Amino acid sequence: MILLLSICFTVRENQTIEWAMRLRVAFCIAEALDYCSSEGHPLYHDLNAYRVIFDEDGDPRLSCFGLMKNSRDGKSYSTNLAYTPPEYLRNGRVTPESVIYSFGTVLLDLISGKHIPPSHALDMIRGKNIILLMDSHLEGKFSTEEATVVVGLASQCLQYEPWERPSTRDLVATLAPLQTKPDVPSYVMLGISKYEEAPPTPQRALSPMGEACSRHDLTAIHQILVMNHYKDDEGSNELSFQEWTQQMRDMLEARKRGDYAFRDKDFKTAIDCYSQFIDVGTMVSSTVFARRSLCYLFCDQPDAALADAMQAQIVNPDWPTAFYMQSVALAKLDMQKDAADMLNEAAGLEEKKQRGAKGS
Repeated sequence: MILLLSICFTVRENQTIEWAMRLRVAFCIAEALDYCSSEGHPLYHDLNAYRVIFDEDGDPRLSCFGLMKNSRDGKSYSTNLAYTPPEYLRNGRVTPESVIYSFGTVLLDLISGKHIPPSHALDMIRGKNIILLMDSHLEGKFSTEEATVVVGLASQCLQYEPWERPSTRDLVATLAPLQTKPDVPSYVMLGISKYEEAPPTPQRALSPMGEACSRHDLTAIHQILVMNHYKDDEGSNELSFQEWTQQMRDMLEARKRGDYAFRDKDFKTAIDCYSQFIDVGTMVSSTVFARRSLCYLFCDQPDAALADAMQAQIVNPDWPTAFYMQSVALAKLDMQKDAADMLNEAAGLEEKKQRGAKGS
């Protein structure tokens, strides 16, 4: 079970995420950012509520989608301009302080239950209208003192000048004392059932790709992806005259090198080349994400493989391969029930696609 925070402020009808759980989410994100910073990866691409997921036990986790592991200059960002760190608008670079600014916008989401532009929120904070910021679905069931601390922290994070913002260590130190229910499991606070293992029993007949994924046969999956090439990208590789710019040529050359390495099972090289292609951001390709996902599986990095498979789904929402790759990654992460569900969903998408082809 992987739930996106941005769509889970209401986890069931007429039931909202309680205040203590929101504080736990904020604290876990702060801890994740502090850990990344301590490990030499302080840059995180476009931190927002969509980057926060809940695992099978309901515990909040920070997706690895946003980690900019290979970026040295921070030239990678895409979001609504109303939520973009001011310094990025000035010089086009993401810095560790930019990540703190984005963390402030996530705090606003947690407080209010909706997206509020930082400038508007700061005006409300300066006008001491803190209560107006709070999510009405909480119905007053929160500590005003705790809310004041969180709002104050958000205000610090959203300061215009980067050097006025707190460090990741400051975030953790501020939020740690607010964890008032450390012994209550997250799934209880979310009002969901405790995760239980279930045997992976696909409910539909499987295609060769489905069969390979159900067996976790990475070699067979590799053969299928090589054979399918890019036929499922559905026009995402159609290029304009921009193809002839040097940057575009370099990007396509990186993908070509990645394809050669992928074909030859040089998976580490393929990851590097595909990452160069993806980091430019001019083109998107669900196939590249699926291929890099498989490369990560061959390199025993199931978390990164899952992230890429989910990104492939975002690029191409009805693509069975994206779901199949998620099922394999989930199985490698010992999330067997979710893997079986994802496998079955992929098979269902294939059936729907085949029916549509016959109908036409």
